[in-house]
Amino acid sequence: MRDGVVTLFLCGDVMLGRGVDQILPCPGDPALREPWVHDARSYVELAEAACGPIPAPVPPEWPWGEALAVLAAAAPDVRILNLETSVTRSDTFAPDKDIHYRMHPANLPALVVARPDVCVLANNHTLDFGRAGLLETLDSLTGAGLPAAGAGRDAQAAYAPAVRPVADGVRVLVFSLGMTCSGIPPSWAATADRAGVAYVPAATAEAAAAVVGRVRRVRSAGDIVVVSVHWGSNWGYHVPREQIRFARALVDGGVDVVHGHSSHHPRPVEVYRDRLILYGCGDFIDDYEGICGYEQYRDDLRIAYFPSLTAGTGRLADLRMAILRARRMRLEPAPEEDRAWLRAALGRISSGVAVTPEPDGTLRVARATTTAQQP
Repeated sequence: MRDGVVTLFLCGDVMLGRGVDQILPCPGDPALREPWVHDARSYVELAEAACGPIPAPVPPEWPWGEALAVLAAAAPDVRILNLETSVTRSDTFAPDKDIHYRMHPANLPALVVARPDVCVLANNHTLDFGRAGLLETLDSLTGAGLPAAGAGRDAQAAYAPAVRPVADGVRVLVFSLGMTCSGIPPSWAATADRAGVAYVPAATAEAAAAVVGRVRRVRSAGDIVVVSVHWGSNWGYHVPREQIRFARALVDGGVDVVHGHSSHHPRPVEVYRDRLILYGCGDFIDDYEGICGYEQYRDDLRIAYFPSLTAGTGRLADLRMAILRARRMRLEPAPEEDRAWLRAALGRISSGVAVTPEPDGTLRVARATTTAQQP
């Protein structure tokens, strides 16, 4: 923490499984049960056809590419990401699902290299290989010293926050939850005697009140609270009214940052009552190169979000966004024209905030409060 400000790193989905797992040093079984693709190595071939050869096996830092230098330069106090893959050797594919993500536990160095402080797990791929796969994921993360939130061996563990001390008594509490609208089956919910995820059926006022109640039971004066939510569809900029109401109700109840994800591309940024709401952070690491059909959303562009919050109040002091581009399953700096495109898109879809370019190539949203209109 510097000058009374806590800086976070937030990003969307980090999917180190399937095709990404196949280029790492210890690839797991490539077998898939998708309608059209039956071998994870096919996704490597698609990426190579789109952007050029990938020198597999790659070192653990390869998928992150230049993002590691960006992280080092920003020096965030707490790094938070959505880990959207099982970490397991299991071959028990979850039924009634077309898409399953897994990475071999021996490839965990590809996650450790980014030094995440919290991996949020309440998403629609954590149980792709059943509860045995979830338990192996939890054990693998614990063994690697990687704290998690949003999934656990029972409901108490799944709904509990990850707690990261910063300095001078300031803590960052990270809650993780996932909703049906992101594709999470109700049967994945953790219970008193069953492992699972922190599950919320829908973005209702009652659900928001329950989250606020959990926050209030554990927070102390001076804590910064992040609620990480996996919700919504994969494509499109529209944010449903109920999600806007839900996010604002969390802020009204004392949450400082709403960290939304699930969409494959960034969605609107909002500053509400001096608090940051990210409705969709987009993907960060995946194997989607070469998959066609949604080029208008430029899902090859990825954002590393660096919000700075005032310690003791949680108010947004500054938001910097570093823009990267996925090529050959690796993140590289986005060219100026791509940064300009994304700046224009964010400005168009995010009402009440101004997105400006900085000399270092980042985008910036200064502290500002939107007029709270009826969603």
